[in-house]
Amino acid sequence: MTAIPGTLDFGGLTPRRLSLADHPMICAQREAMFLEAGGDPAQLQLMSEHFRPWLQQRLSDERYYGFALMDAGQPVAAIGLMSIDWPPHPSHPTQDQRGYVLNVFVDPAYRRRGLASALMNLADAEFARRGIGYAVLHATEVGRPVYEALGWAATAEMAKTLDAEHI
Repeated sequence: MTAIPGTLDFGGLTPRRLSLADHPMICAQREAMFLEAGGDPAQLQLMSEHFRPWLQQRLSDERYYGFALMDAGQPVAAIGLMSIDWPPHPSHPTQDQRGYVLNVFVDPAYRRRGLASALMNLADAEFARRGIGYAVLHATEVGRPVYEALGWAATAEMAKTLDAEHI
């Protein structure tokens, strides 16, 4: 296991890398994150049923990685990361991967302490360690100012939900 950069401030909390044992915590935090953003509880329950096995496989083979911040042995904040195969692009013309940040969550009792920023700085360092020079994320309205303050910029991405009957 590689070391975690020691120059970052975690507000007295202990950072550690995610492991397979974090599966329940990541699932619970993800559902809470989407609920806070106004998600439909029934749709989120369905999402979670499909997310659990997806995450299990990716934690097992380390395609999903990241960090948790611990307070007295309890996770109070976490971030998920992935390295995504992506063709060389004007934003990363010599690289065939981009980083992806997901599931950034800070327990409500620990918010407004800079922990999301600290997690994002860990993500930057981890992507750099893996040779990834470009990363993307999808921001909630609450998260957007945090990411913008760290130098993240909105892109021109668009999305469409396809009708399953026509796939």
